[in-house]
Amino acid sequence: MAPASGGKDGLVSIPALLDRNAETFATKAAYREKEFGIWQTWTWSDTREEIRNLARGLIDMGVEKGDFIAIIGSNRPHLYWSMVAAQMVGAVPVPVYQDSAADEMAYVLDHCGARFVIAEDQEQVDKVVEVQERLHQFEHLVYLDPRGLRKYDHSQLHDYRQVQQTGHDLRDKLNPELERRQSAIAYDDTCVMLYTSGTTGKPKGVVLSNRNIIETSIASSEFDSLSTGEEVLAYLPMAWVGDFIFSIGQAYWTGFCVNCPESEDTLITDLREIGPTYYFAPPRVFETQLTTVMIRMEDSTRFKKWLFDRCMAHARKVGGDILDGRPVGFGDRLKYRLGDLFIYGPLKNTLGLSRVRVGYTAGEAIGPEIFSFYRSLGINLKQLYGQTEAGVFITQQPDGEVRADTVGVPSPGVEVRIADNGEVFYRSPGVFVEYYKNPESTASTKDSEGWVATGDAGFFEPDTGHLRIIDRAKDVGKMADGSMFAPKYVENKLKFYPNILEAVVFGSGRDRCCAFINIDLSAVGNWAERNNIAYSSYQELAGHPQVMATIQEHVEEANASIAEDEMLSGCQVHRFLILHKELDADDGEMTRTRKVRRGMIADKYDDLITALYDGSNEVSTRTEVTYEDGRKGYISATLEIRDARVVPVATRKVAAE
Repeated sequence: MAPASGGKDGLVSIPALLDRNAETFATKAAYREKEFGIWQTWTWSDTREEIRNLARGLIDMGVEKGDFIAIIGSNRPHLYWSMVAAQMVGAVPVPVYQDSAADEMAYVLDHCGARFVIAEDQEQVDKVVEVQERLHQFEHLVYLDPRGLRKYDHSQLHDYRQVQQTGHDLRDKLNPELERRQSAIAYDDTCVMLYTSGTTGKPKGVVLSNRNIIETSIASSEFDSLSTGEEVLAYLPMAWVGDFIFSIGQAYWTGFCVNCPESEDTLITDLREIGPTYYFAPPRVFETQLTTVMIRMEDSTRFKKWLFDRCMAHARKVGGDILDGRPVGFGDRLKYRLGDLFIYGPLKNTLGLSRVRVGYTAGEAIGPEIFSFYRSLGINLKQLYGQTEAGVFITQQPDGEVRADTVGVPSPGVEVRIADNGEVFYRSPGVFVEYYKNPESTASTKDSEGWVATGDAGFFEPDTGHLRIIDRAKDVGKMADGSMFAPKYVENKLKFYPNILEAVVFGSGRDRCCAFINIDLSAVGNWAERNNIAYSSYQELAGHPQVMATIQEHVEEANASIAEDEMLSGCQVHRFLILHKELDADDGEMTRTRKVRRGMIADKYDDLITALYDGSNEVSTRTEVTYEDGRKGYISATLEIRDARVVPVATRKVAAE
């Protein structure tokens, strides 16, 4: 099918890998999806038939080579098939974050000029219909779930399964055209376009070629010895580059099975049932899981809590060494085995991580304590450092060389260098082609030799060759006294505590650091319930005196830990307040991948920052919020500001001596 030139074994596209898998792994499970409580399975042979039927249906609808097809929805096999079907007919798939507001979606659809949209259900269809007058290229929308759409105008709406059926009925007529299009796919043709999260501005369309995706998938699969026997759970946004690499790139290269959960509500149950062997989650997922564990332990009996604390203390002492194959005494190994029998094993099973052979976290820095917690259980959790522009992988941690404070060594085929100002640069076969319709940003990010500026500050450890990322280069600054300011380092220390969901630290150019805190409503709400404390809203609970006191204890404990790092000891938090609302992507305060938009927050809450630094004990504020139905409103609050105890650096140094 595909040209012999380029690509390993002449495999130059995802459709070419599909054809190979349908022949080589014909009866092996390729996709599973849980529907109405029952797992449905499609083999690789079934998958090719489903995709080819859809591809022929798209040709019949008028899809041309080079068209952009937006794909919106949660992780469903049919939507993954849509991306491969688009590639098969020479079009470019553009997955879109399913929780995007209509205006955010309109920007992406208009920017890429999508003629066709494939949407999961009525919710996504409604968003497109709402903004379709602004989409000059838009022509047809295909929906997967027909519920609620019977009375809609179907002049531009098409049922997914009917499109497939048309493709099946016209197979004899359209097969020659489909074969011609697929055989014309080249290694350097566009494979997918993925939009950045837009932390500092409008999202940019990152063009990734077949070469980018396949070369990266091969190298990363070989790095961790991934095989056809792996099981992955596809639950992260399809618009995120990590999901595309794991659920399409690596899955099609190795032939492993992609499992789609029934819904977000059943995710943990589905995770336990699948028992993935290859698992990825951003830090927020691991933080949430740890919070859930701690809440359950607080609700348990005194003996169970005592046993858990004793066993986890031992796990933190030797668990990581056992996992990495380092020498551990017989007595400690025996105690760890007993802990595994009573605590670690059941806990891993509850989390759905019992079978994980390789696990990764990335997207933002993970707190060292959180990272070490999972490794101490015997879960081979590692860190990687990557970007959309790299096709994910820049550095990875090899087995046996896993540490909480580094992101590993350069991935196979990747070169990394550190500029004089500390910024990390890389180049690799995975480096993106361009930012779509944005030559200026392309030129400022990627030079003529293929080196890409990450925007992150870091350094290589001279003794290990591992890369350490300090923070975003633009966020790393200096305190007024010249000491280093790295907010993410402090924020991760704070977010280790189950009661703290999010933290935003300020201090660049100032004489001290201050912080906004978001409490974790589930963790703090559970505490309130146990203590018979009534509350009616997040705002009321966040302002409770006992909650304030508890958060102050966490901040002061974090300060003691920060003070132990000589380079960053000046970043201790002197004053803090608990925000009256959770930071929300709908309010522009976070990206869809849950990254904090610091500039937006600093502008929006300028009055609160001023109060933190002028010595005020409280501040009154009024904030615009976006409700779930899209309506705007305002909430008002008077927030208490508290001072936190810091560890005098000079005193600490004397004590150390």
